[in-house]
Amino acid sequence: MPVINAIVKFIQEKLRVSGKTFFLGLSLLVGLGGGLFSVLFVYMIRFSREMFFSRGSQVLEFLGSYYVVLIPAAGGLIVGPIIYCLAREAKGHGVPEVMYAVALKGGRIRPRVAVVKSLASAITIGTGGSVGREGPIIQIGAAIGSTFGQLFRMSENRIRTLVACGAAAGISATFNAPIAGAIFALEVILGEFEASTFGFIVVSSVTASVVARTFLGGSPAFAVPPYQLASPFELTFFAVLGILSAFVGLLFVKMLYASEDLFDGFKRVPEYIKPAIGGLLLGGLGMVMPEVFGTGSEAIEATLAGKTVFGVMFILVFMKMLATSLTIASGGSGGVFAPALFIGSMLGGSFGWIIHDYFPAITATHGAYALVGMASVFAATSHAPITAILIIFEMTQDYRIILPLMVSTVVSHQLAVWLSKENIYTLKLLRRGINLKAGKDINIVRSVKVADAMKTEIETAKIEWLVADLIREMQVSRHNGYPVVDDEGRIRGIVTLQDIRDIPLEKRLQVAVKDIMTRKVEIVYTDDSLEEALKKFSLRDIGRLPVVRREDPDRLVGIVTRSDIIKAYNRAVLDAGGAEVKLNTFF
Repeated sequence: MPVINAIVKFIQEKLRVSGKTFFLGLSLLVGLGGGLFSVLFVYMIRFSREMFFSRGSQVLEFLGSYYVVLIPAAGGLIVGPIIYCLAREAKGHGVPEVMYAVALKGGRIRPRVAVVKSLASAITIGTGGSVGREGPIIQIGAAIGSTFGQLFRMSENRIRTLVACGAAAGISATFNAPIAGAIFALEVILGEFEASTFGFIVVSSVTASVVARTFLGGSPAFAVPPYQLASPFELTFFAVLGILSAFVGLLFVKMLYASEDLFDGFKRVPEYIKPAIGGLLLGGLGMVMPEVFGTGSEAIEATLAGKTVFGVMFILVFMKMLATSLTIASGGSGGVFAPALFIGSMLGGSFGWIIHDYFPAITATHGAYALVGMASVFAATSHAPITAILIIFEMTQDYRIILPLMVSTVVSHQLAVWLSKENIYTLKLLRRGINLKAGKDINIVRSVKVADAMKTEIETAKIEWLVADLIREMQVSRHNGYPVVDDEGRIRGIVTLQDIRDIPLEKRLQVAVKDIMTRKVEIVYTDDSLEEALKKFSLRDIGRLPVVRREDPDRLVGIVTRSDIIKAYNRAVLDAGGAEVKLNTFF
């Protein structure tokens, strides 16, 4: 685009703005866009709810209270064709699609996704869909970041960072939680913590929070009474809550994807009709328990305030699971973040009700357990304990519950990881054949062999050389280390520049290479995967590895470096239809 190129050139040359400063400005713009879209999204949901529930009750007045059964179905009839015809990526809870774009498409997301996702999700939530705002706004913010990156022809790594900036902006604006937004982007979207990206993500997150507070107010997401630890012994009960949360979180994930399999099995039903079927079933469920409609924030606040009785809380744990599963599995659009918080609050509240009834002197009221349960169940479903702790702290702006919060969340997370290696986001990708770890596709790293990455043109040192010969070779090749081989090409050791530096200067040139080389050599085999090679690089903190064959482990056949692995990974990604990405850190 000539216009964009001219703008960038003018900014950099005439205004003397460096590349880093320019990118910082882009991250601020992404935060601004994410914040504004988040505000707009809130108003869209309110408008949708007014149109369908308030006015729908007047149109369907002849049905009496049964009209609520048809409202979610009507929303499904609208949402289905919108997603099916305009952007299939807008289906479901959104975060896995962002993770997929970061891992395999270089962060590239179609700009139309932001528009379609916001429209589809606003209608889904506004018509009672049991989903949250955070998933859509994460995908919307990520699409904004990706669009800016593509518009200004940023590198793949820069686009990925802008996608994370947009995701952080979405969480920050939705929950008024700028710290949790930034950590979520690093912990879940990128899958790694990098100092080089942290500053840009924080700028976007803070900007989005400021925008949201300007239009929607700066009060906490949930108003809660003051809670504090009643007794040190109470931490044991919170640990037990963490154990329960892990099992409940896993049950939620299992139910969600079992429901997806069920709806996918309806082969004769068109994809764009399935959301209406799910909506109709949800409507029947909501007629019995209206608390399952929408994000459920009112029910959460009532539970945190101690106004919900045990029976209702206990039933809502499972009813919300079912309602969310019906909404998302049938093809609705919305997030699972808020439903996880809802389920956690009801689980914690019902558990706290029992505990406080038996041990009133050493326990807080059940509202405190509901608050901690929110973080515990979310940590179990997302495998993001840092985000879980921070987001509850920021949403309530109350530090007094932090110790129980940390104990329960960590216990829940550790047990959940032990029970299932995949979380609610990565499992969706795994079912599509994409196995992510640290933001990279493990399937590719495990399938590509070292033989496909290694160099066969090898510069070696001879075992009979003196250090003087080695130094001459270093001056020519500019390498700092060499495999040492004998006349038959068998590897005998490794010698590096550091080995030379350790020799006293006066006799350095006349020392034999065999006397200073490291004889215990870390090697890789030609049939090893890139994953195995990367582990050895990380464990030994070395830059290159000799390659041998298993049938002849002494004969050197190649050399592999970190950059060779990166190139091989990118070639495999491109062959799989993705986009080149940076493999900076893996383990």
